[in-house]
Amino acid sequence: MGSASELPAERSYSKPFGILFLEYIKGAKLSHRSHRAIVLIVTFLAYTSYHATRKTTSIVKSALDPQSSDVGLKFPWRITYLSAPAESKRLSWVLGDGWAPFNGSDGTALLGELDVAFLAVYAFGMYFSGHLGDRLNLRIFLTVGMVGTGLFTSLFGVGYWAKIHSFYYFLVVQTIAGLFQSTGWPSVVAVVGNWFGKKKRGLIMGIWNAHTSVGNITGSLIASALLSYGWGWSFVVPGLLIAFIGMLVFLLLPVSPESVGADREEDEVDSPMKNEEEVTEPLLGSDTELKEKAVGFLEAWKIPGVAPFAFCLFFAKLVAYTFLYWLPYYISHTAIEGKYLSNETAGNLSTFFDVGGVLGGILAGHISDRLDARAITAATFMYCSIPALYFYRSYGHISLAMNVALMFICGMFVNGPYALITTAVSADLGTHHSLKGHSKALATVTAIIDGTGSVGAAIGPLLTGYISAKSWSAVFTMLMAAALVAGLLLTRLVVAEVAARISESRLQGGPQSGSQAAELDV
Repeated sequence: MGSASELPAERSYSKPFGILFLEYIKGAKLSHRSHRAIVLIVTFLAYTSYHATRKTTSIVKSALDPQSSDVGLKFPWRITYLSAPAESKRLSWVLGDGWAPFNGSDGTALLGELDVAFLAVYAFGMYFSGHLGDRLNLRIFLTVGMVGTGLFTSLFGVGYWAKIHSFYYFLVVQTIAGLFQSTGWPSVVAVVGNWFGKKKRGLIMGIWNAHTSVGNITGSLIASALLSYGWGWSFVVPGLLIAFIGMLVFLLLPVSPESVGADREEDEVDSPMKNEEEVTEPLLGSDTELKEKAVGFLEAWKIPGVAPFAFCLFFAKLVAYTFLYWLPYYISHTAIEGKYLSNETAGNLSTFFDVGGVLGGILAGHISDRLDARAITAATFMYCSIPALYFYRSYGHISLAMNVALMFICGMFVNGPYALITTAVSADLGTHHSLKGHSKALATVTAIIDGTGSVGAAIGPLLTGYISAKSWSAVFTMLMAAALVAGLLLTRLVVAEVAARISESRLQGGPQSGSQAAELDV
């Protein structure tokens, strides 16, 4: 473990107050394992709250632009049906006849524009957030992002009590909220990456990445439960929640082993490399002098594998975020067993997509670890999502059980590669062996990959807002085409990994030989 003089930059990161308090209570320094547990729990809660605030918009859409005759919001999970097609009714809610300007004939298009404004700024801000994240104290940076997200999410809801009906108010609030939201992902991935080496990274991050789906589910349930009290609460409560968790981040989150005086050598036990190449495997290397230098934006794009995975994620998130923002609306406007579900029931039912996403993320991470093949795993999941999407659209209306089962399968195959690429792949590439001389690349690489993906996330919901007015079948055709392109973009990396597996088999070498050959270095 280096002394204070050896790590001037890291020692400027004072220990979080919460860590000091826990050590005072314990009477001794926290162990490396304890710090890891805190990192996983705190970052899990942090990004769960990010997604909870992001999900509320899709639930509240039906209140802002009511297309349903159901006026009673029931306790979560109680199934309620409508007797006539939702498109043909426009009656009052307990909340009124929607909310101007979203309850007009162009309401759906306006809501789509809010989505694209949020996601466009989110994608744009992601690139800058990654750049800043590699240069600033991630604990402070993440706290500011979370409190800012909470503030502007709440301000959207304040429009309900302030009786604001200006589209531009909601547009500006959503835009600024998207900017603050962009601070989250590069920060949490960088922090987790700082504490975990490559061994079992796919599985660990696959389990950890369940926060995305847990956040979506939590946001759906909170927003649905509060709708009957006024749609403003569906924004204010998640906003207050993320601000509160942001304070926990400030008090507890250790951004790296060096920032709390932990020994990084303890972490290297998890590294699968125990030979002369070991120096390339630890997350930020073992040379403390390298920690001063952060990789440039253009240099990060040149890292082998970054561009293919970034563009693959563009199309993968196009599919995932179309479901995130439009699935409850689609369910409430699709006859299941000849009947239409209420808006709240549709919102609750849509959470099964995210439950499938949890399993998909864990499976993708575990399989990619076992095969040591990130690209093969991601491409296979994307190809499997194509028939899953087709069957959901074609047969999801037969029965409620069939709809839930097919929705679950779609979530597993759609969110599996999305989770893998944004976590384990980003961490792998952020510590690629070509980065000799540049150790601080994790947040930048994560931002490039997820930022590019977020551009697709903005385009998908926007196109859906217009295409769905004519045909939902056309929407699903778009999603299947996007999934196909996502898989094809990884073809070169898949071929490289297959070649590495064949070479490994022929040479009958140790597992490390295949690992080195297949490290996305094509």
